Amino acid sequence: MNSARPRRPASREDFEVAIICALSIEADPVEALFDHHWEDDGPPYDKARGDPNAYSTGAIGRHNVVLAHMPGMGKASAAAVAANCRSSFPNIRLALIVGVCGVIPFRPGGSGETAETVLGDVIVSHGVVQYDLGRRLPEQFVTKDTLLDALGRPNTEIRALLTKLKGLRSRKMLQGKMGDYMEVLRCEPELAAVYPGVAQDKLFETTYRHARDGLSCEECACDGKLIPRARLSQGDRQPAVHFGLIASGDTVIKSGKDRDDIARETGVIGFEMESAGVWDIFPSVVIKGACDYADSHKTKAWQRYAAATAAACMKAFLGYWMPPIPVCCETRLSYAAIVLVPYPRNEGFVGRSAVLDKLKQLLLKSASQARVALYGLGGIGKTQIALECAYRLKEARSEMSVFWVHASNAERFRQAYTSIAEECRVPGYDDFKTDILTLVKKWLERKDCCPWMMVIDNADDTQLFFGRQRGSETDGHEENLARYLPECLHGAILVTTRNKQAGSRLTKGKSLIEVGFMDDGETNQLLRAHLDGISAAPGEFSTLSSRLEHLPLALVQAAAFIQENTIDVGKYLELLDSSDQNLINLLSEEFEIEGRDSETPRAVAETWFLSFEQIQRQDAFASELLSLMSFLHRQAIPLEFLSDYSKQQQDQEVRGEMQLTKALGVLKAFSFVAEETDHGLDMHRLVQLVTRKWLAKEGRMRHFAGQALLTVSHCYPFGRYETREVCSTYLAHAYAVLGSKGTVSMPVERC
Repeated sequence: MNSARPRRPASREDFEVAIICALSIEADPVEALFDHHWEDDGPPYDKARGDPNAYSTGAIGRHNVVLAHMPGMGKASAAAVAANCRSSFPNIRLALIVGVCGVIPFRPGGSGETAETVLGDVIVSHGVVQYDLGRRLPEQFVTKDTLLDALGRPNTEIRALLTKLKGLRSRKMLQGKMGDYMEVLRCEPELAAVYPGVAQDKLFETTYRHARDGLSCEECACDGKLIPRARLSQGDRQPAVHFGLIASGDTVIKSGKDRDDIARETGVIGFEMESAGVWDIFPSVVIKGACDYADSHKTKAWQRYAAATAAACMKAFLGYWMPPIPVCCETRLSYAAIVLVPYPRNEGFVGRSAVLDKLKQLLLKSASQARVALYGLGGIGKTQIALECAYRLKEARSEMSVFWVHASNAERFRQAYTSIAEECRVPGYDDFKTDILTLVKKWLERKDCCPWMMVIDNADDTQLFFGRQRGSETDGHEENLARYLPECLHGAILVTTRNKQAGSRLTKGKSLIEVGFMDDGETNQLLRAHLDGISAAPGEFSTLSSRLEHLPLALVQAAAFIQENTIDVGKYLELLDSSDQNLINLLSEEFEIEGRDSETPRAVAETWFLSFEQIQRQDAFASELLSLMSFLHRQAIPLEFLSDYSKQQQDQEVRGEMQLTKALGVLKAFSFVAEETDHGLDMHRLVQLVTRKWLAKEGRMRHFAGQALLTVSHCYPFGRYETREVCSTYLAHAYAVLGSKGTVSMPVERC
């Protein structure tokens, strides 16, 4: 019924369902029906001091369950196991005693008819009778049945569910689910969960005794009269579920006469040996499969099949048992604020005070929903700022929940929403047919939901959130995830993105904050925090910051390299300044950093590669322009060069002014170029070098180096007095393309 797996319990206190089995053949099918085994995810849970029990833990449907393996049969052993289980798992609300039992073949049914039980059927208890507790008188045994001696009836919650399951519709559904789970068990040959056959289901007359104990009926040639059964003659092989009293005691009943006498006196419909020991310790339900008729012809031929039907019924039963809804979503007053942030607070965070103050002001306003986007170059520190903001807001408003949503692709976005649904137990989260994105959106929009803030991290892909634009040359995405962002006054959304265009659309153009490079004071603090104990001459921190253009990720990467290789700052500067290739190699070094997504590349170069690839998917022409500009001088790149390139491409349609404007808009949105009013475009030196490395990796460096050379040669005017100013402006770019390794020995066809 409910296929959603609960989250892994944080401790033993989070388990609320216990299953107790006396025999391995009873526990095996139970474990086989676990939807997940928590031991597969890590070490087993510990136990209370002095607890000798052995446990298996896992999930069945919506429930975290603990399976207790008994060392032996009988109610004394069961009582000891249950008592120890209670000390280790103190919040158990339901115990299921699952296994095999002997049954009463016939009993009075409704409307004066006789109800029939056959082997493989399942008995579900609505009460337990301890039939061997009493006084042995000379003439007879008298069972104790006073108020103080009786085991009593189940609690109200269990009785209500059993009443429901006895109903015609629910009972049919329960038995239907059992059939599904039996199919699962039959797929494991060692469980032997196969119906033994009608020929093996023999019920002799009560007075006919088995010829020789220890041998099967076939071996000792039992030839007594068999009692016919209507269900077997009709070919009914599906196990049925019977609700009633079950007898529990330390005596194995192997007498048809005693069986019938006890059933007549107590009204029981089955016999087993463990539930009396558990009943007073936990709220309990006994679920046992019929493996014999409690007579002298008892056989083990049906044990494994009966254990399987009991396990199948157990799982079906748990589908109806409702876990308690945590105090998190019923009313505003009872809401327990939740923090779902995948990273601890970064204790080395420094600076950014102005941005954080502005964020706090915008996110806590209540006139309309707050939506704010932090945008900037990859590695500039957007995620770190969002992380610090989340913890500061939580400190300022303890009642506020904080949710973190990775938005680099649709799968991770959905995973984050699923975690919110499971952690908050959003009503309907465990229905596998539910659209989890819509469910979480509507739940967060509810007026009785308490304040929350959601961080949408790495929301760089415009097409992922808004679908493929009409007329786009790329395949794009059709996800349109923006429609799943909740809109309400009590919620705030903080977006981090490298793409200003995506940030603008996600915030509806309301609040965009550009995250720029750190200033000299902030970078000095950052380096001191990461280079504690490393020697540096006066001014070397400032020099290093300047060389790396005050980019936080590059500075942290440099600090990691210095620490790992036990060098000083001066030596690192020597490596940095020796050549552009050394600089690129240093920017490509992997390193570890707190508060950064494990799936995001650590190295600066790899981080920007992701941006390049995103640009290529979003606007292929923008990717071409970026590649071309990487071979020009990085400052004052004339727009005439780019316009000429767009017009001169062979085997492509001529791109107009609109396409050029849009392509440059994408590059500006990703902060890879900036437009100067009178001097064209500027590129950061590090961006330019990493772009060339990317082209080399893609095998396209020579192509775009040639395109840059052809473009400059085509635009460069003849040296006249009238053109001296233009020649002077273009000269730096001519030197740049001629000095590029990609253009060495390249014939200039259009000079």
